[in-house]
Amino acid sequence: MLRIKRLGEVIGRRVYTDSGDLFGVVEELNLVDNKIDGWRIVVSRESGMLQVLSGARGIIVPHQFIKAIGDVVIINKNAVPVQQEEEDMNFGSDDDAEM
Repeated sequence: MLRIKRLGEVIGRRVYTDSGDLFGVVEELNLVDNKIDGWRIVVSRESGMLQVLSGARGIIVPHQFIKAIGDVVIINKNAVPVQQEEEDMNFGSDDDAEM
């Protein structure tokens, strides 16, 4: 059964990546024409993502990167492009070491 949530119920929910890492907390929803366009997420100090985001307080995640909304919000790990670039750089350095 589909359970409909009010927008106010989602504010303050913890946000995790699909790999299970704590990311932050939902602070605000951006609406365009009565549809959710993006989610403003404040990065949690416990998450360790502050270093990845170069000190930014949070990010705006486009709605298409939201995978699930329940007791917590699950986002696609690709919603954090800086994290992906850092992983790609680490991957590239491992390949260079093997050659």
